[in-house]
Amino acid sequence: MKQTIRLPLGLAGLAVLAGVSLVTPALAATTTDPFGTGGNAFTMNFVDIGNPGNTNDNTGYGGVANSFRMSTYEVSEDMIDKANTAGVLGITLDTRGVDKPATSVTWNEAARFVNWLNVTSNSAPAYKFSIQPGGEGYKANANIDLWTVSDPGYNAANPFRNSNAKYFLPSENEWYKAAYYDPNKTGGAGYYIYPTGSDIPPTPVVSGTDSGTAVYDDGHIEGLLDPADITSAGGLSPYGTMGQGGNAMEWMETEFDGVNNSAGSSRGVRGGSYVYDTKMLDSSYRSFRVPTGQAIPVGFRVASLTAVPEPTSMLSTLALVSSGLLLRRRGKVSL
Repeated sequence: MKQTIRLPLGLAGLAVLAGVSLVTPALAATTTDPFGTGGNAFTMNFVDIGNPGNTNDNTGYGGVANSFRMSTYEVSEDMIDKANTAGVLGITLDTRGVDKPATSVTWNEAARFVNWLNVTSNSAPAYKFSIQPGGEGYKANANIDLWTVSDPGYNAANPFRNSNAKYFLPSENEWYKAAYYDPNKTGGAGYYIYPTGSDIPPTPVVSGTDSGTAVYDDGHIEGLLDPADITSAGGLSPYGTMGQGGNAMEWMETEFDGVNNSAGSSRGVRGGSYVYDTKMLDSSYRSFRVPTGQAIPVGFRVASLTAVPEPTSMLSTLALVSSGLLLRRRGKVSL
């Protein structure tokens, strides 16, 4: 499997000699993660969201200290169906088609799905529930518990998310950055108003992948009764995600007040949907729903840790390149 390492431009020649593929910060690397087995197997694509330490937008959102990954597409009905079967999760959802975004999934159910991704990938669950699938009294839509100082992976800054988990629901800042930030925006790194890399509203479409388009209702599209397939949900964000504007609104991990200290408090949703108009795609628009609530236009996507070379291994790589050797090691960055 080819390893992708980001190096300063001056090291490009050495890297080529070593057979290492270079990706500039302008281009997000894409990876595919497998889940499930047999008839319940599926994959999820992720794009790297790099450029750590970026500042907030003028809305007060978007700054993220570390690199992470964001799923290229929204979670589909097929993914939920297979996880339900394999993990006995009991997640409820609308039934429009296997490649449609999974909507009417509550925040708690989305957290159950993410936990299944982690557990089946030999990672710690992201969210703490009192009763696990298959246990007596299990309810897929039960509220989470908060992680406490006695729990491995406890993070005082975010008691919702276990820091040892590989997969999680994106925080509001993570979601916002993946949608609106462009490290190579003309005039310097910055944010766009819309998640299609533009300050001009995207062209509304029923489906498709043309740049500058999104699946939403501007009042002029007749017959837009359902969202598009997750892989035909409009143009891409600067980092390469699809459908963060339109198609389905998306749950975020973060409480609407930003504190993450109350399991039953409302969570933020962003991005607009196939039934909403332009203003809900705007970076300034925020909304919220209770974590137990279902909504036909609301779905979600998954974020993940990013694997990057350790600083020490990078130094070793450069030292060994000159002698014709290549050290291959990878580490993980915790959020």
